[in-house]
Amino acid sequence: MKVKPGVAFPDFISSEKQKKRGDLYEKYLRTREFFIPLFLIIMVLGIVVKLFSLQVLKGSYYQDLSDTNRIKTITIYAPRGIILDSKGNPLTYNVPGFRENVAGKTRVLEKDEALSLIAGGEKDLEIDSLRSYPYKDVFSHVLGYIGQISEDELKNPKYESYKAGDLIGKMGIEEAYQSILRGIDGKELIEVNNLGETVRRLGQTDPIPGEDIVVTLDLRLQKVAFEAMKEVKKGAAIVSTPKGEILVLLSKPSFDPNLFTLGKSYKPFSSSSYRSVEEVLSDTVNQSLLNRAISGVYPPGSTFKLVVAASGLENKIINQNFEIVDTGVINVGAFSFSNWYFTQYGKTDGEVNIVKGIKRSNDVFFYKLGEKIGVDKISEMAEHFGLGKKLGIDLSGEEEGLIPSPSWKKSYIGEPWYLGDTYNYSIGQGYILTTPLQVNYWTQVFSNGGDFYRPHLIKGSFAPSKKNLIGTEALNLIREGMRQSCSPGGVAWPLFEFRVQNSKLRIDGKNFLEVPEATTSANFEDYRKVSVACKTGTAQHGGEGTLPHAWITLFAPAYDPEIVVTVLVEESGEGSNIAAPIAKKILEAYFQGK
Repeated sequence: MKVKPGVAFPDFISSEKQKKRGDLYEKYLRTREFFIPLFLIIMVLGIVVKLFSLQVLKGSYYQDLSDTNRIKTITIYAPRGIILDSKGNPLTYNVPGFRENVAGKTRVLEKDEALSLIAGGEKDLEIDSLRSYPYKDVFSHVLGYIGQISEDELKNPKYESYKAGDLIGKMGIEEAYQSILRGIDGKELIEVNNLGETVRRLGQTDPIPGEDIVVTLDLRLQKVAFEAMKEVKKGAAIVSTPKGEILVLLSKPSFDPNLFTLGKSYKPFSSSSYRSVEEVLSDTVNQSLLNRAISGVYPPGSTFKLVVAASGLENKIINQNFEIVDTGVINVGAFSFSNWYFTQYGKTDGEVNIVKGIKRSNDVFFYKLGEKIGVDKISEMAEHFGLGKKLGIDLSGEEEGLIPSPSWKKSYIGEPWYLGDTYNYSIGQGYILTTPLQVNYWTQVFSNGGDFYRPHLIKGSFAPSKKNLIGTEALNLIREGMRQSCSPGGVAWPLFEFRVQNSKLRIDGKNFLEVPEATTSANFEDYRKVSVACKTGTAQHGGEGTLPHAWITLFAPAYDPEIVVTVLVEESGEGSNIAAPIAKKILEAYFQGK
């Protein structure tokens, strides 16, 4: 067919015959019609299989998961057992409080802070009881405090039943008797909706409170000792009975344990040395967490002369008739070893036997006695009295101290043992190191007639762990020397003619004596003179510009002892001037309160 060109078309137009749809296109249409239904069938089958898996194969699993999200377990924390002193006075309390779990860590909240969070919509706070220490600094080291269990502690088999976030005793009695004080937590099951709101309560297991424990400590006496040492920067005081009961255990500086248990909003009392946990932990100079009574080691000074005397007498090297003439100073080669009386006053004590040697704390006598005994037998007696090892008090952190020997010096110092070392050793100087607890407990042996009782804080009756450590003859001579040391002519001048106002003390002519009318007030009949047996110590350490440690250890009454007192004041001066007045205040409180 021909097309005639016109004005609207170009002159040359070509036309082409239209092609028909082929077989390939028709096959494509048929495949598409088949694929869509097949895809739908597969999807339906997948849904059916999934539903079968969810409801039949894994139905119980997802039911449990649903119940877990719907049912919530709330821990009901068991109140911790209370610590009571020997007379039943509570030394700890439990007060209402809360816990908040943040990133796996438990934070203790005080009531006001918790109520503020609750008012702001917080729903996950846990109700708990907080540990409160009403006497604050007074009992800090011996009671200790509680804190959140650490990762390292969780690895300890001792804590295998504990979980992260649990609060445990961190030091002192709180730590030592954790298993008794702890208690068993209870549980409450509640059903909640998707908003976390309680729908209903499903059941409850009541908590079992921790057991209360009664300890040997004496609240009144501990407070007196704390007050007597209020000006002491570093030191310790221990008061015990002759049978090992600890009545007072004090270390300075102390801290307020409530800082660790009552949260950051707790404000310590104004006279407290530390205002926060951070201040306590960062004081590396004073080391306030160090329990100096059992963990501090010091040269014992002249208090060790009691052990040296026991060695000389028990080994039959000397007897009551042994005497030396005090020359004031002994020269050994280029070195000189003087007596304190000669150094301070240029005087000597004349002829000195064992009783006078203890009474006057005569260094020359003990230099000569130590030379006569020998280092090995001195160390043997020291170990016999429990030195150089732990005594076994029911607190953690007790140190062993150090009892030197020639082999020890060769091994650790690289030098032989010299006569001068024996001289120093004989007066409690040189390499020997002891804890205040050890000094208290060799004094206890002399007080009770020669037996050794393990020091303990838990109330109860305990048999001696060692008996007859020293014979009667040696015991009587040493005790007489100690009695005269606290009498006129001795060295412990603050305790001369020691008396208290207490008419209940029965006058027996030995332990308790009448006080002359002319020496006291109008009510002189109410006063009693109390016999005391003591030994002071002034322990040199460090350089010449460093003040010595001041010691005193004693028991009273001298003939039938009831109380053993040991006081240490670091870097302070002479034992008679510094430690003895503190011990006197403790004795006054004890006998006036009987």
